[in-house]
Amino acid sequence: MWTDAQKDLDIQLRREREEFLQPEKDRVEVFKMLAACYIKYMQIFRNLETAHDQLVHRQKRSAIRQVLDGVIGRILEIKKEMVELEKSEFHYIDNILEDLKLLPEDIEVPIPRYFVKEKLEVLQQREKILDQILLNTGLQTQKPLKAMTFEEAVKVIQIAERARQGRCRAAFMKRIYLEGKRERQTKLQVQMGPNPDDAATCIQKVWRGYIQRKKTEKMREEEMIFLGMSLPPHLKATSSSQMHAGQINALQGDAQERHEEVFIKNKLREMEGLDIKETLQDQIGQCFIECRHIIGKFPDYPTEEAGGSKAILSQKTPEQVAAELAAKKEMALQKKAQKGKKEKEEGKDKMKGKNPQRAGKKEEEEDWKMAPSNFLSIMEEGNSQYKAVWQNRDEGWDFLQDHDPELIKEEKREEVEEEIRVQVDELMQQKLENLRLAVDGEKSDKQKKGRKSEKKKKTTMRKKIPEMEEDLTPDRTIDSLYTELVEEGLLIKAKTVNLSDYVGEYSYLGTTLRQVDVEPMPSLADVRQLIALYGILPLGSQTVHEKAPLVKALLLAGPAGVGKKMLVHAICTETGANLFNLSASNIAGKYPGSNGLQMMLHMVLKVAKQLQPSVVWIGDTEKIFSKGVPKANEEMNPKRLEKFLPKFLKALKAQDRVLLVGTTNRPFDANLKPFCKVYQKIILIPRPDYASRFVLWKHIILQNGGAITNLLNISCLAKVSDGFTQGHIVQAVQAVLSELRLLQMTRKPLRTAEFVTSLARQDPVYKEEEETFKAWYAKTPLGKACIRALADSKNTGKGKTKEGNKGKRKN
Repeated sequence: MWTDAQKDLDIQLRREREEFLQPEKDRVEVFKMLAACYIKYMQIFRNLETAHDQLVHRQKRSAIRQVLDGVIGRILEIKKEMVELEKSEFHYIDNILEDLKLLPEDIEVPIPRYFVKEKLEVLQQREKILDQILLNTGLQTQKPLKAMTFEEAVKVIQIAERARQGRCRAAFMKRIYLEGKRERQTKLQVQMGPNPDDAATCIQKVWRGYIQRKKTEKMREEEMIFLGMSLPPHLKATSSSQMHAGQINALQGDAQERHEEVFIKNKLREMEGLDIKETLQDQIGQCFIECRHIIGKFPDYPTEEAGGSKAILSQKTPEQVAAELAAKKEMALQKKAQKGKKEKEEGKDKMKGKNPQRAGKKEEEEDWKMAPSNFLSIMEEGNSQYKAVWQNRDEGWDFLQDHDPELIKEEKREEVEEEIRVQVDELMQQKLENLRLAVDGEKSDKQKKGRKSEKKKKTTMRKKIPEMEEDLTPDRTIDSLYTELVEEGLLIKAKTVNLSDYVGEYSYLGTTLRQVDVEPMPSLADVRQLIALYGILPLGSQTVHEKAPLVKALLLAGPAGVGKKMLVHAICTETGANLFNLSASNIAGKYPGSNGLQMMLHMVLKVAKQLQPSVVWIGDTEKIFSKGVPKANEEMNPKRLEKFLPKFLKALKAQDRVLLVGTTNRPFDANLKPFCKVYQKIILIPRPDYASRFVLWKHIILQNGGAITNLLNISCLAKVSDGFTQGHIVQAVQAVLSELRLLQMTRKPLRTAEFVTSLARQDPVYKEEEETFKAWYAKTPLGKACIRALADSKNTGKGKTKEGNKGKRKN
């Protein structure tokens, strides 16, 4: 699998160098090219992730990990280009999938399992600490089980025994009653006289009906299996091979951890440490002598910040210095030329303002070209490493897939050199002082410049004071801040929910509607894909987060019950992130005043950065940017965060894996401009369509312990529940499947009417509300750009038809 993925990656890199370097005029062709590239990278990503998870060899896994980060980053870059090209977060590529003979499931974003696996122990320890703090403060809802006392145990046994005796007594009385009833019936039959023909007819009728029903059921099952609409019985049951595969996966994680603990650094230090130390000392000593011979005096030894002995050994020859100076001059000339070009462009922009028609024509004439990538070099490096080390490697002798000592030595040799270099620097500094005293009769620079250094220290201390003032909690540890945030209810425990639990199908009419210039509503599978791309993948990998297009804030907007909170918890579960709740209702009355609010945000930011990845969640975020605060919400003061949120986002840098997620079911109540400035990515979550509802009903019924039989018409439920959200369906199923109903299921199977009556008690999402969400989204920056793009495409189409008509008339 790894070999196949690397071959596909090599082909894709070659194709990308050829195709993307050439400018392209036709936007439709550009999108097709980008979509095909996106699909191919997604397949490579899936294969590499599976290979990384299944391999035991530590060095192979580290080689795959490098390429995997590059592929993830490249997918995010291509996604950004597709969004800018189509002016939409959702893309419909059914026709391209059809050409490639692929299914929509093939472009589902896989969640790398190493996000959580590699730091499982840390996450488990953190969860224990969080549970302990919640228990101490009384915020834990689920209390741990306590051991029973002797009296309580006796009481429980007595209650159970009395209940058992009561059931036995009831069964005994029922048997007596039935025997008495049977005796009375036999007496009546003796008096009236039985008719054997009637009895035989009755028995035949019941038996024939029973046999025919069984035959019909069997024929229907065979027909469904023949049509491919249901699985045969031998495939429904879990096979022994599947059970065995699960056990191997469980053992495999232990083997990976055990092999990763293998460490050769100490042996390398013992074997080669002395040789490295002697060579370094000889090289540095030779540099001292050469410098004394050329300059006439010994050089100053560089500080640790300047690089120590590395700076001495990396000094360049006069020829190299001359070449660097020439390069600097060339750079200066290029900058001047660029300034001239900018001035010309500004002049052109002014002309565009005067003549907008010409400007529009020039913009149309400009060709599309792919932006430079931060991940192509990473992928190429990983690809070349694979070819050099692993491609033609003979693995026949390595049955256990253990580590390769030579490769580990190469990796660890640099670390050992750095450690020894620090010791050598101390020795060589002393040797340099002794040489100066012996040869030149000079004292060390430390004694001469003692006073100057003291002055410098004072100035540096003065400079550092403002930086210390920025940290509002300099004397407090991260543990104490963590504990305080948990006690205040700002740091909460995320529910264990996977992204795959957000069930939903693809929309198969997206491309058809786009062809008729109708913007389709996104499907739940599209929403799931965006959450993985913008939320989970960047938070899970440090390399991807630093170099990929940065998304600091994400807004989930949609009607109540579509699963916005569930998606927030899924992001935390899949990445092992901390969850901070800064909703207006949660921070009401906590840290009052502007100083208190500033302190709260500082604490949240400090802990989130230190224990990254982290998710900062703001529920009902429209209240912060609301046009007017209702009287009921005046006590909460929801607009407290409005001024501080932009500052909070500015403090987040590319290396900080912290994501701000807002959820809202009334986004149209907020002021649009400040709202869209904070949330750069907006995901509109719709109510589920028919295909998603069909899958949802099945999933939720089975999840709550129900069994699906032929008496339960899922298709009927999916049609009837049009307009209802996932939350409504969950409530309906939970209301029906009580403990008593689950016990009765073996003799009384579930029926469609039970769920319909439960669903009828709830209010659906009406079309007017859905239209309101569409109208609001059309006012957002991306929505406006999409409307403009549609209008431009219509205008160009009309222009072409008019030209064609003129030509016909002339003819």
